[in-house]
Amino acid sequence: MNFLEKLHIASHRNGSLLCIGLDPDLSLMPEKTSVPEFNRAIIEATSDLVCAYKLNFAFYEALDSRGISTLKQTIKDVPEDIPVIGDAKRGDIGNTARAYAKAIFESLSCDAATVNPYLGLDSVAPFIEYRDKGVFILCRTSNPGAEDFQSLRCKEGAGSRRLFQIVAHKASQWNTHGNIGLVVGATYPEELKLIREAHPTMPLLIPGIGAQGGDLALAVRYGVDTQGERVIISSSRQVIYASRQKDFAQAARRVALSLREQINRHLPKPAP
Repeated sequence: MNFLEKLHIASHRNGSLLCIGLDPDLSLMPEKTSVPEFNRAIIEATSDLVCAYKLNFAFYEALDSRGISTLKQTIKDVPEDIPVIGDAKRGDIGNTARAYAKAIFESLSCDAATVNPYLGLDSVAPFIEYRDKGVFILCRTSNPGAEDFQSLRCKEGAGSRRLFQIVAHKASQWNTHGNIGLVVGATYPEELKLIREAHPTMPLLIPGIGAQGGDLALAVRYGVDTQGERVIISSSRQVIYASRQKDFAQAARRVALSLREQINRHLPKPAP
């Protein structure tokens, strides 16, 4: 089963387009709770409400010698029928890119990864070659600094397009195995709309709701395909840090349930 099939099944079974980011920050977690315990409790409380989990590698790498073992343990704790996205944002050339891809897809057994396309096709190709894995290319990210480069107009023939549009177009050309998606932030809904219109079938990973202030209604409306699918709405801090007390897992479940319901309310109504 490839990534998109696994995502489709999990999404339909749980009636969800919600992805929870498992990004452990010791300064925000309840006291006397280890990272593996924290993550496991969140997973157990929410696994029937999500279509995927996303793990930002930086939060695990910051744990020093415990980081990789904690990352591996958390991935194992996710039910096998729910996809895991390794939010690594890797981007390098040749042998290094192949090593990154092998680490994420083989050593860690992630179902998908986020990849930085700045170095071009040869930095992305080793990930794409894993045909059963998902590859989400950074396109229009949710952070304010995205404006520095991603909105720059680049000359093309007699006209011009913004850089994020060119990235999306290149990604569609590279998508020969049908396993490429795009990362598009909810904080830029008009750009999201443009990308979906230009690439109607590509899966979109949409961060930026919740703590980053993205508009959930517009993210859903502009992000889904014509079937109301092919979108992963990601939320991390809003869910997992809903409480710093002993009830943190129950609080996370309440927020996740509310987000799933809000997302579903904004889905387009099926044609009669």
